[in-house]
Amino acid sequence: MLDTKVPDRLAGAVELLKALASATRLATVVELGAGPRCVHELQTSLEAAGRAVSQPLLSQHLKVLREAGLVTTTRRGTEITYQLADAHVGHIVNDAIRHSQEEHP
Repeated sequence: MLDTKVPDRLAGAVELLKALASATRLATVVELGAGPRCVHELQTSLEAAGRAVSQPLLSQHLKVLREAGLVTTTRRGTEITYQLADAHVGHIVNDAIRHSQEEHP
């Protein structure tokens, strides 16, 4: 059983969920689950999925995810490529999406 009296055990989860608390960031994590992408590739994918977002706003969302340690970056020529820090991030988001689509009594 989780000891909820130890705040440090929950603080990390709280920060993780705060960083994911945006439809754009969730959609970005889903897209990055398919593999590394640069900003313009993400922007195109999100637009194709019906979630149009400007490049500056997407960059701000990526900054939040990066600062939370959920995505990492590598340089690809003159572009920065974003990828999920680990597979757990994608699992958390996909599980949350699936759970939200289930029928609940």
